[in-house]
This record gives sequence, structure tokens and C-alpha cells, in this order.
Amino acid sequence: MIKLGLLDFDTSHCVEFTKRINHLEIDKEQWVEGAKVVLGCAGESKLSPERIPGFTAAMKKLGVELVEKPTEMIGKVDAMLIEAVDGSVHLERAKPFLEAGIPCFVDKPFACSVADAKAIIALAEKKKLPLFSSSALRFAPELVQYQADAKHGKLIGCMTYGPASQHERNPGLFHYGIHAVEMLFALMGPGCERVTSTHEKGTDVATGHWKDGRIASIRGIREGKADFGFTAFAEKSVQNVPVGSKFIYRELLKKVIDTFKTGKPPIAISETLEIVAFIEAANKSGANHGSVEQLKM
Repeated sequence: MIKLGLLDFDTSHCVEFTKRINHLEIDKEQWVEGAKVVLGCAGESKLSPERIPGFTAAMKKLGVELVEKPTEMIGKVDAMLIEAVDGSVHLERAKPFLEAGIPCFVDKPFACSVADAKAIIALAEKKKLPLFSSSALRFAPELVQYQADAKHGKLIGCMTYGPASQHERNPGLFHYGIHAVEMLFALMGPGCERVTSTHEKGTDVATGHWKDGRIASIRGIREGKADFGFTAFAEKSVQNVPVGSKFIYRELLKKVIDTFKTGKPPIAISETLEIVAFIEAANKSGANHGSVEQLKM
């Protein structure tokens, strides 16, 4: 049984993940096997400090032992869940654990700059630790099922869509738009070279150009109905696929625990770095009237 520590309670993920991993207050169909959240630290938040007291009370109710300082978990856990909703603090949060040789799952957004992302990766590589970050939407059953169905033929391009509320601490698409970007890369794979983006009050539309000539876009929605989904353009079909959220945490957590067991993340950390570079370039393009921006890694 893998002993997990969980840091930062400014997101519902701290409670929802613990319920599924520790098999508490949730339907059995949502359970994930192989680990237990044994320690937690509420941390602090500049993004959603008002959420911490409620989620701290919920974590206590779930029976998780709490500590005052994150470093108090070192030596008592096998792996860490870094859950701060504020991606700009993930380097600071993950650093002491990676330096102590503790593998980490870093929740989305992995980082809010390529510089921070590369620094986190370097810390993990120095200790030869597995490092994993992802939106749960990447593992949505509808998306995985589409990918497994060979009848569509080669994917030529796609448009993913989803809510894209904003917060200055997770600028532009780094906030809720990260989900649609993760779905885009889950479908297209790595290899994006440049991005153009249009930013308006109610939406962001970012289009990536891949090295092999394929083109794909995300639509981040801030006005009107905002569901998750994608339209896939393949050799033998054009298909719109709505994406639900019922089982996405369960499916993500299966991958997280498997990563800690095997030492092998389901996606290369280089792809996660490319996602950060994509959003960084898209944000720059959107602020500069749709300029063409190269991904810089």
C-alpha cells in the first residue's frame, strides 16, 4: 500500500481524490486501489484562500492526519500529491519533496511558465524520480474510447472545447482552459511548433500547427453553455464527441497510483512541458492581436 501525502486544500481535488483513494463517502464504482492518503497539509493560497477552511474540515472528517508544515510529511510518505490550484507555486511546493527523493504528482496546471516547468523537471531528473502532471480530462472514458477505435483511421486534426474561466495567478489558458488544452494534446500528441490565438471577452481560440502539417484548435468558453468535448477530423470520419466528468477523477487517479508503483508515468514529462509552452505561446499571441508565436522550450 503506497502511503500518500497531500498538499494544499484550496481545491476540491483534495477531498474528491481522498474519497476515491481511501474508499470513503463515495460509491464503490469510484474507488481506486493501491494507495492511501495518510497525511495532509492545508497549506496557504493566494488564489482561493476562502476555500481552505471548508476543505480542511472535510479532510479531518475523512480521518486524514494533518500537519502544519509541508516538510513534516517528509520521511512519512512514499509519494506526494501537489494539489495547489495555483500553478505558479508548484515549483515551490514540489521542490522540498523532489529534493528529498519523493516522487510527485503535480496537479494542473503543471506550471505557469516554461522556466518553472523546466526547473521542476530538472529536480526530478536529478533524483531520477517519476514526475507526472495532467488534467483528468485527458483520461475521460469518451476520449480514450475514441482513441482506441481504429475505424476512424488517422487523426488529421481536431477542435477541443471546454470552460475557460480566468484568474490572474493562472494567466490565460493556464486556469480552466488547461483542460481543453490537455484534451488537444491527448488526441494530437506532441510535436506542435507554433500557435496563433484570438482572445475576446467571451472566448479564446488557439490554433496549433504540428510538425507533420496537422492543425488543431481549442475553444475556451467564457460565454454561453460551456461543456467539454471535441470534434475529431480523421481519415474516415468527422465526429463530435461530448465528454462527461463522472469518472475522470477515478481514471486519473488510477494513472497516478500506477506511476508511483511502476516509476513510469503514462505520458512523457516532455509532453507536459510542451503543453506549458503551448499555453505560454497562446497567451502571448492572444495579447498581441493573433501574432504567430513559436513554442519555446
